[in-house]
Amino acid sequence: MADDDFDLCMVLNARMAARTVTRRADRKLKAIGISAAQFSILGSMLKHPGRSVTEMADAIAMDRTTLSRNLALLERKGLVSTVSAERGNGRIGAVTPAGRKLVDDARPEWRKAQAELRATLDNPDFDTVLAGLRQLARL
Repeated sequence: MADDDFDLCMVLNARMAARTVTRRADRKLKAIGISAAQFSILGSMLKHPGRSVTEMADAIAMDRTTLSRNLALLERKGLVSTVSAERGNGRIGAVTPAGRKLVDDARPEWRKAQAELRATLDNPDFDTVLAGLRQLARL
């Protein structure tokens, strides 16, 4: 196997990029007391209210256990509330007014971080990169 096989590995490069992007976002959001994963969860809940934990985990490609742990942390902070689903033993989460305010307060910093990443990915253009990532996520 040639040395550059590993340099060209899609899995390795995607994982390294994801970790770097996540660490950058975690640093930006640390001041408001949440992680990038928790911000993503809150955003997903605001955009798609009423999803069960399982539905949400599938939609945001997060392990159900990881999602449940983060929801419990967000609930302890008063940012989400959960109720039992009408059927089965599932849980439905909702963003509280405090959670909505936190997202609104964090949004300018999040937008700034997004702009920095977009600038980094200027060539090829960001839309092409994003389309490629979305295509891979559907596999």
